[in-house]
Amino acid sequence: MNRLKDATSPYLLQHAGNPVDWWEWGDEAFAEARRRDAPVLLSVGYAACHWCHVMAHQSFEDGETARVMNELFVNIKVDREERPDIDAVYMEATQAMTGQGGWPMTVFMTPEGHPFYCGTYFPRPQFRALLQAVDKAWKEQRDEVVGQGRQVVAALTSRGSALAGDGAPGEEQLAHAVRVLAGSYDAARGGFGGAPKFPPSMALEFLLRHNARTGDPEALAMAGHTLEAMARGGMYDQLGGGFARYSVDAEWVVPHFEKMLYDNALLARVYAHWWRLTGTPFARRVALETCDWMLRDLRTAEGGLASALDADSEGEEGRYYVWTPAQLRDVLGEEDGAYAEALFEVTGTFEHGTSVLQLLSDPEDPERYERVRTALLAARAQRVPPARDDKVVAAWNGLAVAALAECGALFERPDLVRAAEEVTRLLLDVHIRDGRLVRTSRDGSAGANAGVLEDYADVAEGLLALHAVSGDPAHVRLAGELLNTVLERFADGSGGFYDTADDAERLFRRPQDPTDNATPSGQFAAAGALLSFAALTGSDWHRESAGAALAPAGPLAEKHARFAGWGLAVAEAHVAGPVEIAVIGDRDDGRTRALHRTALMAAAPGAVVSVGPPDAAGVPLLEGRGLVDGGPAAYVCRGFTCRLPVTAPADLIRELRGN
Repeated sequence: MNRLKDATSPYLLQHAGNPVDWWEWGDEAFAEARRRDAPVLLSVGYAACHWCHVMAHQSFEDGETARVMNELFVNIKVDREERPDIDAVYMEATQAMTGQGGWPMTVFMTPEGHPFYCGTYFPRPQFRALLQAVDKAWKEQRDEVVGQGRQVVAALTSRGSALAGDGAPGEEQLAHAVRVLAGSYDAARGGFGGAPKFPPSMALEFLLRHNARTGDPEALAMAGHTLEAMARGGMYDQLGGGFARYSVDAEWVVPHFEKMLYDNALLARVYAHWWRLTGTPFARRVALETCDWMLRDLRTAEGGLASALDADSEGEEGRYYVWTPAQLRDVLGEEDGAYAEALFEVTGTFEHGTSVLQLLSDPEDPERYERVRTALLAARAQRVPPARDDKVVAAWNGLAVAALAECGALFERPDLVRAAEEVTRLLLDVHIRDGRLVRTSRDGSAGANAGVLEDYADVAEGLLALHAVSGDPAHVRLAGELLNTVLERFADGSGGFYDTADDAERLFRRPQDPTDNATPSGQFAAAGALLSFAALTGSDWHRESAGAALAPAGPLAEKHARFAGWGLAVAEAHVAGPVEIAVIGDRDDGRTRALHRTALMAAAPGAVVSVGPPDAAGVPLLEGRGLVDGGPAAYVCRGFTCRLPVTAPADLIRELRGN
C-alpha cells in the first residue's frame, strides 16, 4: 500500500494498492521534488472514469512502469471532483498545449508547479517512452524545460479573467441565442452537434424558459424532441431509470456507462419543467424514475447522495446493463423474452451479441411492459453492480435538493421532498464548518477541501428551491449567508466571480471560467441563486450582482450558446422579473395548499414562491401581506410591487398569465 491508503477520496483509494509511490497533492510532495531535484508527474482523474481505469490497469498497476515512475518523478494523484481548482488550472494548460483535454489528465511539471508537458490517456508503451523522454529532457535540457514551464504560466496568467459583456442579456440576445442553438440542432435525432452527444440539460432549461416567456414554438420543439430522444435511447436506463454520462454516437444509442449525480439531478429538474409546461406524461415518468434511481442507487447511510456509479463491472464497461436475446428468454421465458427483444431493440449492438435497452415508443400493453421491466430489473440486481463513488459533493447535492424538492411538489411525492430535506440536513450538519462550506464528505465526515464557487451557488439554489416547497424561512436565511460569502470572498472586482475564495490555496493561476461544462458554471449558478434571493428579499445588492454576473452570457450567446445555457436560463428569469408569488395562509388549510400548488405550477422563468402565515417573519416577500376576508390569499408581484390578492386557484392562474 502506498500513501493513498489514508485518503478519503474513493478515486485515490482505488490507487492505494498501486506499486507507484503516489503522493496526495500538498506541500510535502513539492518539497520532496525540490529535495530530489526531480520533476513532478501529476495524474488527475475521477472514480467513475473508464479511461482512468484503463490507464491504471495498463501502467500504474504494472511493476516495471511504476519502478520507472518512482525512480524518475515525484508522482501526485488528484481526484478532480475533490479538487476542481487543481483540475481547472492544469486542464487549461493541457488544452493550451495540446488543443484538447480529458481524463485521465497527465501533466509533467517543475517542483514549482509549472507545467511543461501535458497530455491525457497514454497506452503503456507510449507512456513508458514518454517517461524516459521527459527524464532525458529534464536532465539534458533543463533550462529549456524550465523556461517552457514559465512561458506556459505567463501565457495563462496574462489571459483576461472573464468574457466582457454589457450586463445581463436582454430580449434580443436571448432570441439570438435560440437561433444559434437552432444552427447546430440535429433535427433528425435531437440534441446539438454530432457524436459524442452529452445531455444539454442547461441549454434545454433555457429553451423551456424562453418558450414559457415568449411562446416561441421552435424553442419548445427543440427541447421536447431532444428530451424525448435522450430518454428513449440507450443512454437512459430503461429498467432502473437515470441517465448515463453521454452517448458515444449521435443517435443516443450507445452510452458511456458511468452515471453521475449531477447529470441526473439537472435532468430530473428539466424533465419536471417540461411536464409543467406541456403536461407530457412521458416527461413525468422520466423525471420520477430519475429521482427514484438517485435515491435507490446513490443514497448514503447519512442521507446524502453519492457522486457516481462506475462505468465498469467485472472488468468490462457496461456489463451490468447489456442483454442478449438468450438472457432475456432465460429470465422471461420464450414468449415474454421475444416480446422484450422486440420492444427494447435487443439486436446485438455490442460485442458478444449484447445490446443496451431502448424504448423507442410507448408500449401498447402497459401492464405487460411493467411486468417484464420489473422481472428484468430484479434479475439484473443479481449481477455484480458497478462500483460506487460514495463521496458526497456539496454542489451536486445542492442540485439534487432542487430536483427532489420540485419533483416531490409537482408530482405530489412527499417522500421526495423528505429526501431533499434529509440531504439538506447532511449539508448543513457536515459540510458547513465555521460558516464556510466544505466541498466533500464521506461516511458522514467532512473532507479537508474548501468549497468552491459552485458549491456555494448550488447549495444556495437547492435551499431556495426547497423553501419554495416547504416555506421554511431558515432556508432563505442560510442561502443568504452562503451568497454573502460568494459576494465577499469570490468577487473579481469586475462583476464576475473567481471559482475559488480569496483565502484558498494559491495555484499558479486563480481559476475562473464563466462557461458551463457538465454542470452550470459557478458564476452562472451564483447569478441564478442571487436573483432568486433578491426576489424573495428585495435586496438590490443581490439583484445587481446577479445582473453583473450574467454579463458573459451575452458574448457567449453570439456563437457558443450551448456553453452558456444556465446563464441564458437565468437571463430569461432576469428579463421576466422574475415573478414573485406570496401565498398567505395556514399550511394545513386545503385552500392554502391549493393556492401553493398553483403557484409552484407557474412556468414563468425563475418564478419564486414563498408560503407562510400572515406577516410571517424571515421572508420579506411575505411581510405585510395578509389574509383576504379571513381566508388564504396569493399575491403576484414583481420587484415587490404586487397586484391585488386573489383567493381562488383559477384567479391565480389568470394573474400569472397576465404577467
